[in-house]
Amino acid sequence: MAFASLSEKLNHIFSKLTKRGKLTELEIKQAMREIRIALLEADVNYTVVKDLVNNISEKAVGETVLKSLTPGQQVVKIVNEELTKIMGNTNSKLAIAPKPPTVILMCGLQGAGKTTMCGKLAKLLKKQGKKPVLVACDIYRPAAINQLKVLGKQVDVPVYDEGTNKPYKTVQSAIKLADKNGYDTIIIDTAGRLHINQELIDELKDIKKVVKPDEILLVLDAMSGQDAVTVAETFNNELEITGVILTKLDGDTRGGAALSIKAVTGKPIKFCGVGEKLDDIEPFYPDRMASRILGMGDVLTLIEKAQEAVSEEEAKKLEKKLRENSFTFEDYLVQMEQLNKMGDLGDLLNMIPGASNLKINKNAIDEKQLDRNKAIIYSMTKKERQNPDIINGSRRKRIALGSGTSIQEVNSLLKNFAAAKDMMKKLNNKKGFGGFRFPF
Repeated sequence: MAFASLSEKLNHIFSKLTKRGKLTELEIKQAMREIRIALLEADVNYTVVKDLVNNISEKAVGETVLKSLTPGQQVVKIVNEELTKIMGNTNSKLAIAPKPPTVILMCGLQGAGKTTMCGKLAKLLKKQGKKPVLVACDIYRPAAINQLKVLGKQVDVPVYDEGTNKPYKTVQSAIKLADKNGYDTIIIDTAGRLHINQELIDELKDIKKVVKPDEILLVLDAMSGQDAVTVAETFNNELEITGVILTKLDGDTRGGAALSIKAVTGKPIKFCGVGEKLDDIEPFYPDRMASRILGMGDVLTLIEKAQEAVSEEEAKKLEKKLRENSFTFEDYLVQMEQLNKMGDLGDLLNMIPGASNLKINKNAIDEKQLDRNKAIIYSMTKKERQNPDIINGSRRKRIALGSGTSIQEVNSLLKNFAAAKDMMKKLNNKKGFGGFRFPF
């Protein structure tokens, strides 16, 4: 889980502050020392940490905070604002060319996930109504072109290549192809190296000179910490990148890269990779990320994920079934599928405000259990799915044998189904967030 260690440490520091009715300047200074250590251990750039803590300290020891009725909460608010500021304040959108096609040059080192991110970005843009084409310009790495073609097929986006021809010539031809066939976005997958060298930079400069890209996006591995910041500085100095895409933000990263890049390079993080699936790409929102780090949740992203997973028509059908008390295991199966589409369950829990304070064992959330539950439901007859009350002891034994599970797991699913049915009925009787009803 991204930022898990940093989030835990910051929440521990804040818990001590918010329990006190009043705070002294000395207590705030002690908290600032602890925050500084937590950020440095998270591999945040030293200069960034120094400036951040100084800014927080300056505001936190002011008269408004010290004399406030809730000084601890005021300090948390200041930290949230400062974290948001160093990550860029607002979401930075992709530039759009005045006259199509918009050209996006993807660059980065080997192993950062650049080629896969090209596929993810193409799929995201296609969902937004764009007509992208992928261009294969990594002519050195074995099977790189084939990898991009496989990704293109999976996301239903065409891939243009000219084999081992010079990359800048391939891109020139790709632009003519885009003009001819009405493609409005060109995504160029370029070669990477294990380390930055002049040959790599010169090749990228040749492509930049020929096509004058609207975006130069640097793909970085979030798990590489301060190395990612160093790479970003070098690419920015040589190419003047327009933004960064962080991959593997769902991994066990300490968070240093995400908190340092904008402050060090001046260039925004535009997207982040949050999983291995081709749907696992999100626009980067500094305010939402700061809230996640501080354990405040991220309701807006949660709602967006839910809206992508279930249509308004499906939500209305579910609401009707719940009102009429006709919710069945077949409906429950659909709900589980939709929940699975929304991503990692542990990540979803972290988007719920206050969930970080609950004693929830994230490791106990077994994604494979969803598959076992499906097997159990598929082993039921149609009559049993529609009327679970008829499932007696002998039926449970048959279902367990048919699904390769145990009677205890069948019993557990039946119990969870009844609880979920009751919970969803209560949730859908309320207006919730802006009238939106979640699909679980």
